[in-house]
Amino acid sequence: MKRYLLLLIIFTTTLFSQTKYEFIDSDRLGQRELKIQLPRNYNENLEQLYPLIITMDGDYLFEVVSGNVDYMSYWDDMPDAIVVGINQESSKEDDLYISDEDYFPIRDGAKFYEFLGAELVPYMIENYRVGVFKVVIGHGDSANFINFFAFKKEPLFQAYISISPSFSPFMEDNLFQLISSNKASIFYYLSTSEEDFKDNRKNILNLNTRLQDIKLETTTYKFDDFKTDSHYSLVANSIPSALNHIFSIYKPISRNEYKNELLKVDYSPVKYLENKYRKIKDLFGIEKQILINDFRAVNAAIIKKNSPEFYKDLSKLARKNYPNSLLSSFYMGRYYESAGSYKKAIKAYQESFIYDEIDEITKEELLDRAEKLKLENGF
Repeated sequence: MKRYLLLLIIFTTTLFSQTKYEFIDSDRLGQRELKIQLPRNYNENLEQLYPLIITMDGDYLFEVVSGNVDYMSYWDDMPDAIVVGINQESSKEDDLYISDEDYFPIRDGAKFYEFLGAELVPYMIENYRVGVFKVVIGHGDSANFINFFAFKKEPLFQAYISISPSFSPFMEDNLFQLISSNKASIFYYLSTSEEDFKDNRKNILNLNTRLQDIKLETTTYKFDDFKTDSHYSLVANSIPSALNHIFSIYKPISRNEYKNELLKVDYSPVKYLENKYRKIKDLFGIEKQILINDFRAVNAAIIKKNSPEFYKDLSKLARKNYPNSLLSSFYMGRYYESAGSYKKAIKAYQESFIYDEIDEITKEELLDRAEKLKLENGF
């Protein structure tokens, strides 16, 4: 019985994300409760670093965020990430305290601001495998508070999810200046709804209208206006929309991306693919293996554009990402065949015999291609 119980424990901790409850001893605030969700297979991927997502109002926002992160990362629509919720159930009013004079955090609000930047983030980096990309999420008053971090010369967070923020005085103007500035290289998500609090909605719509009138150079901005949601229920729609926005480049090439981006580039579709994965590394610090889905999309683009000269570069990329598969031989054979170098094409197809089959491309298919070329060209 003990053996089966041990196997069950190993099985569940491997297949499901891990949620932990911890207390952090703060010099500024005393002891604070944290909820921490680690990615699936966190204990197995010991070299992997992960984006950090900090959730304000963790007493009710954490489960919504952590559930969406776990679900989306399972389907590879976003990278695995560490989610931290800060319990503010009995301390929210003090944590978010802002001056009536200059409208910046003071007293416990200033302490909480310092706690996030000087204690919580360093604590997570020291105790968990946190990477370079950090996200912060707030709702209502806390959605207003998180903006103070964006005004720093070097923002603590690279992405901000602001759900129906209750803007303090001048916050709307300050945000407009920040988001419209060429210096603001951040992701910013903003949402409201028709049933939102009237003051919140009025100010949010005003800010969004101002932002729509200008061209944003460096800030990646998205706005959602939900129809029937209340101030509270819009959270459930905002979180997945925001995560999709922030991590859109991480997703496999979709039909929409293929049609509206990949096919429209005036340069090599292979270079498009390399740029996509380079951006993933630069943004999130993640060396992601190029997906078979994305090789398939580029192959289709090469055929659609009638540009077989790009198969050579695609072959090199396939060898780097799938060295034991016959994918590289397949693309190299296509390259030589299109160039009229039939003997080299035959050799490339024949070499596939020593490699593993992949993406429904079989050894038999490539050997048949080689034999067909021999017959057609009298070799």
